[in-house]
Amino acid sequence: MNSPTEILQSTENKRGRDLKLFNVFTGLFVTVLVVSTIASSKIFAVGSFFLPGGVIVFPILFIFNDILTEVYGYAQSRRVIWTGLFCQAFVGIVLAIVTALPPAPFWDGQPAFQRILGFVPRVALAGLMAYFSGEFANSFVLSKMKYLEQGARGLKQGWRFVASTMVGEGVDSIVFMLVAYGSLMKSDLLNTLITLYVVKVLYEIVALPFTVKFSNWVKKIEGVDHIDTPQGTNYNPFSVLFNSRRRKAIENSRV
Repeated sequence: MNSPTEILQSTENKRGRDLKLFNVFTGLFVTVLVVSTIASSKIFAVGSFFLPGGVIVFPILFIFNDILTEVYGYAQSRRVIWTGLFCQAFVGIVLAIVTALPPAPFWDGQPAFQRILGFVPRVALAGLMAYFSGEFANSFVLSKMKYLEQGARGLKQGWRFVASTMVGEGVDSIVFMLVAYGSLMKSDLLNTLITLYVVKVLYEIVALPFTVKFSNWVKKIEGVDHIDTPQGTNYNPFSVLFNSRRRKAIENSRV
């Protein structure tokens, strides 16, 4: 397998059409986020433990984020995170509007619709706050660790995947549970929060062999193994719009 230095290439030097898998990851990322938002309107039981339905697929987002940041760097990962945020907000707004619309006289499904999907906007709001905090924390930690380790693979690569997930999932779980269910399950909130966090981290650890191998395969396919540097990386989550405008200005100046 080629070393990082042999295939290292900044994504800033590659046009979007040269990245074969980036758009695929973006689509999958958004799909998992939207599905997990809707699925989290249900709480299911495993013995004496209670978990939101989205836990089945939500940890996949952090696995995707690990791969995106590891391969393409923080800036590209930030673009995908913002894309997911806008799509999640759109789902919440649409369902809130549809729930509020008066039902047709012959349609008797309004109570069921409102009982299940009417809760999604609240879950979406909680998810937006949690997802924003958790995903950016995850990406930031992984980016910094990769720079300090100079892109080392093997055990160090696996450790930065797990460590970044532990931080990101911790932030995400606390924010999500407090906003989405804080007033609904006061007595079981702490127990559910801890269980949710442990399940998410274990999810990452179980998937780790696949995540490491798959991310290295993506590096080979894309010809990219980006390492963020302190001098060249703006970690401000809100700088994506500014960077887009700056790139357009640079491209226009070359015409």
